[in-house]
Amino acid sequence: MVSLTEVLCLVVVAALWGGTNPFLRKGTEGIEEVKKSNFVMQFLGEVKFLFLNVKYMVPFLLNQSGSLVYYLTLASTDLSLAVPVANSLTFLFTLLTGKLLGEDIGGKRAVLGMCLTTLGVTLCVLSSISEDAAAATA
Repeated sequence: MVSLTEVLCLVVVAALWGGTNPFLRKGTEGIEEVKKSNFVMQFLGEVKFLFLNVKYMVPFLLNQSGSLVYYLTLASTDLSLAVPVANSLTFLFTLLTGKLLGEDIGGKRAVLGMCLTTLGVTLCVLSSISEDAAAATA
């Protein structure tokens, strides 16, 4: 049976992944100005730029902590529930965080998409709960 804890963990995962995406985008601003003489030095210069950039590293570490929570949650959660919930809510949190940061999220169509995503996730969770309840009574 799907527990409230599992669903909340998936929401936390989505918030950590989606909420950090716009900050990761902002943290990479300026990386295109890193210019080195060859491919290897260019790669190392970009890695150095990112790892010494607090505006990138803090959201990156938060994002990776979401991956850790996701991994731990997968041990007890049905995969057919975990994947769609986490991934679709990640999209939702990315749009909401981007909007709060002043990014253009696409207007009414994006809002409609967020509503439909929320409806789909709700149906997915409810379906999983009702399947578990039916199996428990059988």
